[in-house]
Amino acid sequence: MRRIVFFFSVCYYGTVRICGRDGYLRNASVHWGSGTRNERMCRMQYISHYQSPVGGILLAADEAGLTGLWFEGAKYFADQLEPAHEEKDTPALEAAKRWLALYFSGTEPDFLPPIHLKGSPFRLAVWEILQKIPYGKTLTYGEIAKEIARLKGLPRMSAQAVGGAVGHNPISIVIPCHRVVGTDGSLTEYAGGVDRKAKLLALEKAEEGQGRKNREGVSNES
Repeated sequence: MRRIVFFFSVCYYGTVRICGRDGYLRNASVHWGSGTRNERMCRMQYISHYQSPVGGILLAADEAGLTGLWFEGAKYFADQLEPAHEEKDTPALEAAKRWLALYFSGTEPDFLPPIHLKGSPFRLAVWEILQKIPYGKTLTYGEIAKEIARLKGLPRMSAQAVGGAVGHNPISIVIPCHRVVGTDGSLTEYAGGVDRKAKLLALEKAEEGQGRKNREGVSNES
């Protein structure tokens, strides 16, 4: 499902396998970090802007990869952006812009920019599941909660807790939190705005509110 090589000095590095609409698995370079003081010290952040058809976007990255992608005016806007940062197009930011250009053209991108995620173990687990939701598909908060409970060997997991982690996803679109819907298929909340969520799903022609099982092995059946 994913291949991870850990370096315990400061940062975590790995590769995840992302499932596309066509069912093919693609490698994506993903770095996980706890956001510790030492890690922050070794990671200078850079920012750039992108104008999408659904609004302005702020992008952030460090030397490891993309750390943030927020719609302007979104809830939790620039939540993980360090006060000290520089406006500069780095390779990770340029890759993210190429990815966005493909995505907003109505084409499923066939690559992913390098990603550097920082968060609690619970949030990282939720965000990893988000990355497995194929293009044009959706999952419910309850389905994600069931999968987290299964992975942790728990009898159940709070869908509300999952919702909090989904809402704090720092890399919108690329990590597709917009593909998470309510039990009845309703769009519910989205940090970038429910209207934007509807437009993103419409762009993907998403099949909403259907339990399914993707090739990464995430069980979404009741």
